[in-house]
Amino acid sequence: MAKILIIDDDRSLLRALRLGLQSEGHDVTTVENGESGLSQTAILQPDVVILDIGLPDMDGLSVCKRIREWSDVPIIILSATGAENRKVAALDGGANDYVTKPFSMPELEARIRVVLRLHPPDADAAHDASLRVGSLELDVVHHEASLGGEKIALTAKEFEVLSFLTRHAGRTCTHQMILGAVWGVGYGEEAQYVHAYVHRLRHKLRDESGELIRTVPGVGYVLDVDEE
Repeated sequence: MAKILIIDDDRSLLRALRLGLQSEGHDVTTVENGESGLSQTAILQPDVVILDIGLPDMDGLSVCKRIREWSDVPIIILSATGAENRKVAALDGGANDYVTKPFSMPELEARIRVVLRLHPPDADAAHDASLRVGSLELDVVHHEASLGGEKIALTAKEFEVLSFLTRHAGRTCTHQMILGAVWGVGYGEEAQYVHAYVHRLRHKLRDESGELIRTVPGVGYVLDVDEE
């Protein structure tokens, strides 16, 4: 059994792939856009990512390249075109395989078996995966956070917001970036959501003064890397 993340905006295809792969015993998670795919790749630590090139918010090749900045997870690209230049670009961008639509479930399952043979899951990797900034540490697999060794109870959304800020520590994260990664591409204008969750995080992290999660007025937030 493998933990598989599918990133595709075709809901009928997602349903078919989820049912087909679950019937083979796999643990399957699906998302419908690139920003959510990036976030879930970091949080879920899947064994395989199945990634469509044509996504509504960003090109699948860009998603692939961004994942490769911090993860070696096997990536299988799905595409409606079999053009050689697209295949080359995908493989050069870090993909492990390229499947042209339409395809059969047995073919996809065989390709998953191949990438898993070449890149077997590390049973200990999930326990070691963490993000750390100063005295703040996040276990991105188990959704656990601690500050100075003391565990902090966070909701799923609070953890996703904090993990996004932590992954981009020292850099300004705009409201749109946070909304896209945590809530999805359809929430690009709801900055009040981000304000509300940052307020909750500051309370739980005893950061009411905003020294750890610093406000960039009218733009977004920065998780300061110098905070201990």
